[in-house]
Amino acid sequence: MQQSENQPADIEIALWQYSENAGDWSRWMRSLSPDERERAATYQFERDRASFIAGRYLLRRLLSVHTGTSPGKLVLSPDKHGKLRLEGRDRLQFSLANADGLVAVAVAPGCDHLGIDCERADTEIEAAAVGSYCSADERRWLMELPARERPRAAVALWTLKESHLKALGVGLREDPRNVVFSWKDGIPVMVDGGARDRRWHHRLVESGSQHVVALAACSQSGLPGISTRLFQDDSMPSE
Repeated sequence: MQQSENQPADIEIALWQYSENAGDWSRWMRSLSPDERERAATYQFERDRASFIAGRYLLRRLLSVHTGTSPGKLVLSPDKHGKLRLEGRDRLQFSLANADGLVAVAVAPGCDHLGIDCERADTEIEAAAVGSYCSADERRWLMELPARERPRAAVALWTLKESHLKALGVGLREDPRNVVFSWKDGIPVMVDGGARDRRWHHRLVESGSQHVVALAACSQSGLPGISTRLFQDDSMPSE
């Protein structure tokens, strides 16, 4: 669902296939906090370091637009469950995900909970792993699909569940088999005790890349508007 150009979207999603140029990484670092820079330095592999830096850079760029505060001056801190919060902006919900060259960020001023996740569409998930996160009904649904469609569908289910658990702020402390999805007119619907929980809305988002992107949003007032764009790093960060 898209909002008109004259009406701001309730949920903004930015997807970014970021540069692999180390010179760009150094520039992005200038928008990060000292703690984030220190954490970036602890990553052993360059790809992991780049993923972390790009994720925090994009998150800060988007939050800066919503708050009017320069990226480097935003104060981000984890809550007791490790979910990032923005100091002084309790109502501004946001979520960040990284996967193999893609960063996905969702921001929403009006949602109660928000989560986004992304995974490579060609990720291989073994049958035993599927059993560890899918319910019996979901496993039956997967087996009924044509064999060529099962791998991507298994990734989609995992991504949907992860986005939901991230929205709740509990991560894998909650058994993902307790978050059960069915499909209605091609749209994923979370089933809770055999009935749909209408506060929650889930979508698979077109990524423009070889990734599956899933969004979870909890809103008391119905389906929020969703705006998705491909981020282009075409300006220097403000200091």
